[in-house]
Order: sequence, then C-alpha cells, then structure tokens
Amino acid sequence: MQVFGFHAVIARMRRAPESVREIYVDGSRVDPRMRDLRRSAEQAGLKFHAVDAGRLDRLCPGRRHQGVVALVEASLPTLSIEDLLARCDASSRLLLLDGVTDPRNLGACLRVADGAGVEAVIAPKDHACALTEIAVQTASGAAESVPYIMVTNLARTIDSLQEHGFQVVGAADEGDVDLFGLDLSGPVAWVLGAEGKGLRRLTRERCDRLVRIPMCGATESLNVSVAAGVVLYETLRQRLRSAER
Repeated sequence: MQVFGFHAVIARMRRAPESVREIYVDGSRVDPRMRDLRRSAEQAGLKFHAVDAGRLDRLCPGRRHQGVVALVEASLPTLSIEDLLARCDASSRLLLLDGVTDPRNLGACLRVADGAGVEAVIAPKDHACALTEIAVQTASGAAESVPYIMVTNLARTIDSLQEHGFQVVGAADEGDVDLFGLDLSGPVAWVLGAEGKGLRRLTRERCDRLVRIPMCGATESLNVSVAAGVVLYETLRQRLRSAER
C-alpha cells in the first residue's frame, strides 16, 4: 500500500513507524520540510531513498504526491471497543458511520473527526468501507491519528456505549429536535448514515435521540462528511462555551 504527501507520510511515521517499509522522496528537493522529513525517517531507522521525480510519478501515477511516497503495511494498529471505552471520559466524543461505503467520504469523515477532537470512528464490518489507500489519502493524516474501529454488530456496540453513559444521537431528517436546540454535554456518540439511505432501521431505533440538521435551501440533505462536520463542531462549540463559563 502507498501513502503519499507530507501530511499522510509524517502521520504514519508518528503513529505506526513499524508499518513503514520504505520512503521515496524527490532528490531535487532540499527545502526545510524535506530535511525535517528525512531527519525523522533516519531517527526512526526507516529506509529512505532519494530518487528522481519521474520515478515518483511512476509510483503514484496521476497523484499529487508532493515529492514524498511511502510503501507501508496496509493495516494500522487496532483498538478494541473495550480498550476505547476504558480510556473515554465525560468529555468523550465518538462518530459512528452506518452504511458509509465511499472511501472518500470515509477519509473526509476521519479528517473532520480529527479536527473536532473525536476519540474514534466506528463502523460495521458488513456495511462500511475499509481503510483503503483512497480513504487514507483523503484523510490527509487523520487515518493515523483517529482510530477506525470496525465492529461485527453496530446495534450491540450502541447498546454498550449507552451502558457506559454515552448519549447516542442519530442525525436524521425526521429528527424530533433541531441540532442547535440539543444539549450535547457529557459523552456523546453521533451516528450518521449513508447519503440517500440514511440510518438503517435497527440503528435508528437504538439511538437515544434523532436530530435534524436545519436545511434552508433547495437540497434536502448534506454529504455525510459535511454533516459530520456540522454536528461534531456544534458539539465542540458547546464544550468550549461550557469550559469558558
């Protein structure tokens, strides 16, 4: 598997250096950013190859690699639900994706989750996209900083989260409360479905609340990663305001 671009490669080196087999860089680049990358790779004992730009283009045809390409193991260190819950507290936030199969949407959701300080993204094994090369690249480093946990049964996972004090909130057009009228204090797990289909029936029934995002234009819904950004940053806004008080 390839990881390319400075953000993605540096993030992989920091979180899972043992998964990086080799790093190829544009030998003509001698700027500070490249020197820092090289220094970090050498300190981690990683194989580092300075090559011409043409070889990088052949390694990543049609990709914007920024002169940096790493060959890595496909898998990242995994985290179990039990381990996740053991390290969560009253301020924890999680994102659950139900039926999101597009790798670019997954990557964008991971990036939003990282920015909003989410502890992990959770998805079912049978109705979700795996952490593919496209998803990793779209995440721009967030795939290495935010654990992506695939579970056998999402409904049972929701039950477990509720038993540990999480308020499980589903985003749905038929929600009985407006997003901006919801108290999001305490541990919160947001559940978002795929565009079009939305949340599956069993998932919807497990949620403590169904919340709608206000839509003032002609479109009826948002892209799932945009919706994730809206709900996660509203959660963060409320936390920051509470902290200020």
